[in-house]
Amino acid sequence: MEHLITPLRITGLLALLGAFLYAIGDVLLLASKVNLDDYPKLKPFAKLLSDAERMVVLSPNRMIWGALLGVFATPLVLAGIWQVYQGLNGANASAVLATVVLFGIGSIIGAFVHGTFYYMGEYIQALNNVNEDSQSVIVKMIERHKKVLIISYAPVLLLIVIASIMFSILVASGSTAFPVWMAAVNPFTMTIAWLAGKRVLPQFVRDAAEGAGFNIAYMAFFACTTITLWNG
Repeated sequence: MEHLITPLRITGLLALLGAFLYAIGDVLLLASKVNLDDYPKLKPFAKLLSDAERMVVLSPNRMIWGALLGVFATPLVLAGIWQVYQGLNGANASAVLATVVLFGIGSIIGAFVHGTFYYMGEYIQALNNVNEDSQSVIVKMIERHKKVLIISYAPVLLLIVIASIMFSILVASGSTAFPVWMAAVNPFTMTIAWLAGKRVLPQFVRDAAEGAGFNIAYMAFFACTTITLWNG
């Protein structure tokens, strides 16, 4: 493990940067507030939009970079998954491989999901800008887009939950390079911790971090894996 200390440190820091960039992308795409009463063209479609109407106030450049930051950050997150793979060395090889493959597939599909929010923002802004008699075309596009999001988002969540549970089981076995207490730290548990803990944060902090909870959880996870593996 000693000859891997430097690569483990570098990949851990890269993963932290990747999760941070992802979180910034989430904030750029989702951290906004609107009052539907100010957008009468959108109000009839409140149920369809399900809070996505907040994107109507975003500038095109903000949506573009919000989407692209996450996509470009994915290779950095994958570097962190390599770090996790090395840290799990010593446990059952097949289970370790399955765990990191699930994490990797989830991250790759997740990049697609993140990027598609740009198009959702464009649809919502078009829905607000076209004449009422043309809105039905945009509505059908949004309906199809939401189906794509559900079909792609559901596997991401399932893969990450399963991989997180497997990671914790492997670490709890005591045969990995991670301390046993790290069994309590994975992307799933850190997401739950964020959702529970953010309630005590000031409202302006919660507003500023809107939509970024999942990647804040990944930042916490990679921070812990990097710290615990820092000295081998």
